[in-house]
Amino acid sequence: MADEGVKHPGLIVPVGHVEPVPRRVRGFIGGRVVFDTRRALYVWEWPPYPQFSIPVEDIAGELTDDGHVDRLGPGPARRHSLRLGDEVCEGAACLWGDGAPEALHGTARFRWNALDAWFEEDEQVFVHPRSPYSRVDALRSSSGVRVELDGVVLADAPHCVKLFETGLPTRYYLDRTHVDFTRLRHSDTVTRCPYKGTTSDYWSFDGEVLTHEDIAWAYDFPTPAVAGIAGMVAFYSERVDLRVDGTLLPRPAQQSGTSGSRSSG
Repeated sequence: MADEGVKHPGLIVPVGHVEPVPRRVRGFIGGRVVFDTRRALYVWEWPPYPQFSIPVEDIAGELTDDGHVDRLGPGPARRHSLRLGDEVCEGAACLWGDGAPEALHGTARFRWNALDAWFEEDEQVFVHPRSPYSRVDALRSSSGVRVELDGVVLADAPHCVKLFETGLPTRYYLDRTHVDFTRLRHSDTVTRCPYKGTTSDYWSFDGEVLTHEDIAWAYDFPTPAVAGIAGMVAFYSERVDLRVDGTLLPRPAQQSGTSGSRSSG
């Protein structure tokens, strides 16, 4: 029986939800510790994944009010710059104010890109925190998968690994021997995902009429949780014609971001 393509579990966490983080969380700029805490909070500014909010007492350096209020999902927060030694990072953090959940008062949410590195325990985390309510499972499957675009067959595999990620369409990872790389152009794009790791390759397709950038990707060295997709190739089902066990799947709605965030799997 073929997959229906567009059905997958929805996201259940409401905006403004706050939970304690049971992990040591650290942030660094220029090799210096910005914070080292076991008291961080998860806060959901939008449903797919949370951000960390850090107790002000656990922040090194000095936070300076920039005089600007950001209207974030959970409520208002005043933007602050961070001075750490001789370095100043403008607008690095937001301190939650009245109107935000009470649990967030006295904590600051840092812009992810304001820091050079984030760690959960001793493992570096990329893009955003891992949601405690999300699962990512890579399962071997006997489903055949055929990929076409503009009438050209790009892959035809007798089996696959299906990757199921909460809130995203199923992704179909194919052995490279079943992908026609003569039809694909290698791309220099690199993206990161907190659940799967860093991509090793992207590919584009130059059709007779249109060019389709970055329609496929691979993780040669994924995280241990999804080791089953190592070296395999997946295509955006939003951008290609995907047949599973002979049935053409409807294209899911395009989602924002890249495979390093929530749009791939």
